[in-house]
Amino acid sequence: MSTAQSLPYMQKQDPKMAEAVRGEENREATGLELVPSENYISQACHEALGSVFTNKYSEGYPGARYYGGQDFTDTIETIAIDRACKLFDCKYANVQPHSGAPANIGAYFALCEAGDTILGMDLSHGGHLTHGHPVTHITKSFNFVRYHMKNPDTGEIDYEELREVALREKPKLILAGFSAYSRELDYQKFVDIAREVGAYTMADMAHIAGLIAGKAVKNPFDYGFDIITSTTHKTLRGPRGGIILIRESEELAKKIDKSIFPGLQGGPHMHSIAAKAVAFKEALTPAFQDYAQQILKNAKAMEKVFLDKGIRLLGGGTSNHLLLADVYGSIGVTGQEAETVLDEVGITLNKNSIAGETRTMFDPSGIRFGTPAITTRGLKEAESTRVAELMIEAIINRENTAVKDRIRVKVKVLAETFPIPDSFV
Repeated sequence: MSTAQSLPYMQKQDPKMAEAVRGEENREATGLELVPSENYISQACHEALGSVFTNKYSEGYPGARYYGGQDFTDTIETIAIDRACKLFDCKYANVQPHSGAPANIGAYFALCEAGDTILGMDLSHGGHLTHGHPVTHITKSFNFVRYHMKNPDTGEIDYEELREVALREKPKLILAGFSAYSRELDYQKFVDIAREVGAYTMADMAHIAGLIAGKAVKNPFDYGFDIITSTTHKTLRGPRGGIILIRESEELAKKIDKSIFPGLQGGPHMHSIAAKAVAFKEALTPAFQDYAQQILKNAKAMEKVFLDKGIRLLGGGTSNHLLLADVYGSIGVTGQEAETVLDEVGITLNKNSIAGETRTMFDPSGIRFGTPAITTRGLKEAESTRVAELMIEAIINRENTAVKDRIRVKVKVLAETFPIPDSFV
């Protein structure tokens, strides 16, 4: 990773900012990142993000811009689009969304009219805020209805309920996707139900896009989904940004393009698009497929430790990159308490509500963690097992300073043994 010597201008002009950057760099280098939506990018991606493309306004699309001087912006956006289509086996891609939420919102407005119904997963059962939680502004434009897990202990989606709701509510769009769900979805059932009621199908694959790209899990396009939205960070290991993929419909692709610009956003972030293109090329390599498979292996290794210790996992375990543990129900420790003590020992994750939650969202029953970032650093099953053991030891001994100090040293040694790589190819 970059060093303090790479900040000469910032150090001279704004030393407080330089100090904060170095502090974060040290935190990442000496700790272990288990937030399942976080990862590390290559130095090639860093170079693209810090490039002169951040200076350029490029409203419009390649070959149809509203400003001059677009020779090289058209080049990088076209490359990014071509690589994204190859990576996910689709015909069209929009690489301009600034992040995952704008990608979802842009897709909604492309596919639906104001007041139309959208059917998505309930937040408390693993869905995302943008899938229709009442606190979001998007619920003022569309009518969101929800489906749930049939059994939180197995993770099985209640597809009978999903079909019943779809037949009753006649949604314009059926949404598959999640933020805190640890199993694979039955995409064929989503498509069958959508065809029965005449709805579009959209998969929000922000969390597992890298696993799809790496051919470690199923691709919704193989089952007839119309659209996939995603972030480009998380398991895809690119810059923070969004993307919308269209399986084959040119008509839908045109609607998506118009919805993102000028409908939702102004100038695209060309430096981010350049970095997306770099990440897509990295993800097209055999090494990335090995990486995606290792993410799953590491998650299963952590699953075994938690289950062996009698800690309840939502979904009964994991089939992807993340786990959701009911630490309050299992060992009487709240999600906030667990997050805090793990921060103290250098392990970062997030508190999370669980299905049937009885506590508040600010101090819920669960913790959510995953393996994308530690897998990037080269940890395999043995090290992932050790990390899980240290997590549980720290949570149980959260009031024992000596134990926490000892665990912090072990975490630091492990982090230094597996430094954050500069390159993945």
